[in-house]
Amino acid sequence: MNYILFDGASRNALLPFTYTRPVAEIRIGILTIREKWEKYLGSTTSTVTEEYLSEKFPMVELAENVMINASYLPSEQLVTAIKNLKPEQAIFCDDEPIAFYVKEDQEVDFETYEIIAHDTDVFTVQHTWDIFSKNEQAIADDFKLLTQDRESQPIPESNNCIAPENIFIEEGAKLEFTMLNASKGPIYIGKDTEIMEGSMIRGPFALCDRAVVKMGAKIYGGTTIGVHSKVGGEINNSVIFGCSNKGHDGYMGNSVIGEWCNLGADTNTSNLKNNYAEVRLWNYETESFTKTGLRFCGLMMGDHSKCGINTMFNTGTVVGVNANIFGTGFPRNFVPSYSWGGSAGFSTYLTKKAFEVADVVMSRRKIEFTKQEEQILEQVFEDTKQWRKGYEK
Repeated sequence: MNYILFDGASRNALLPFTYTRPVAEIRIGILTIREKWEKYLGSTTSTVTEEYLSEKFPMVELAENVMINASYLPSEQLVTAIKNLKPEQAIFCDDEPIAFYVKEDQEVDFETYEIIAHDTDVFTVQHTWDIFSKNEQAIADDFKLLTQDRESQPIPESNNCIAPENIFIEEGAKLEFTMLNASKGPIYIGKDTEIMEGSMIRGPFALCDRAVVKMGAKIYGGTTIGVHSKVGGEINNSVIFGCSNKGHDGYMGNSVIGEWCNLGADTNTSNLKNNYAEVRLWNYETESFTKTGLRFCGLMMGDHSKCGINTMFNTGTVVGVNANIFGTGFPRNFVPSYSWGGSAGFSTYLTKKAFEVADVVMSRRKIEFTKQEEQILEQVFEDTKQWRKGYEK
């Protein structure tokens, strides 16, 4: 069977992260959503997404296909139901399709389908804040999936560990003189990673392949450090997608950071309002701030964005793609893509300059900044112009 992951209705609620990737490429837990589905299905998948992303993330359609809503995470029960789908059958949760069987070039009309209700064991990512608020459970689920019937590399004796049976170390990982507490949740240490001496880590925690935790870091549970990222300072319940740096002291809590981001030394994110009120976040669809239902919510930062030293982010700040923030004071709670500046005001960060930086940053990790990447980011620039109105030219 051919499996295709589609973005679904939640795509716009997951901006700015879905400006540059399909929903399936969001990292939550240890793995991306696509990686989870492929592990459970035992099969590769392709993607239905926005047209400007489809060259990088193409769809492969065969004679018989099952379409899967990527905002739903797999479970054994759900995967079994999907594998048993037959022509003209669809699985729904309330009024939203989770998966449906479709033949090549078939016009889909759910009025003609047999609808199978699935309202138990459902794990969804419907909003940006779900990525960090549900990350503890996602780490635990992925840990079980990745480590079942496998043996961890030995924990070096210099490390001080609590509940070592909940710690799994992949080949090539380096860690000495650290404190690891897995009593509240598992700790996963990926391939060719490094945790430098003096670091203190509480689970659930995931350090993905080739990532680095710098000396003396303090990291609390529900945190994922994505592939090839570097982190230091104090981090709580946050997700970094990959290839991003928060390499110095400063606090980051209840936040999500995209790829190719850099947070300058002593950057701090507020995650709790002084009046303990519910946090609101910028909503791209309504062009207003919407309730999250959360007391704790920090920074949502899209791909390729940067901030200078001593940057302070207010509770519930959304930063778009390719923004560059610096200066004293708090920048506003919504910083549009391709913004250059800070609390004193913004101008437009021109694509030529932004792409020059992206080329340098990506080359440092031996990854090419391709024409394909440039075209995606050009489209993001065009799609976000409306929020930069009033910037000086």
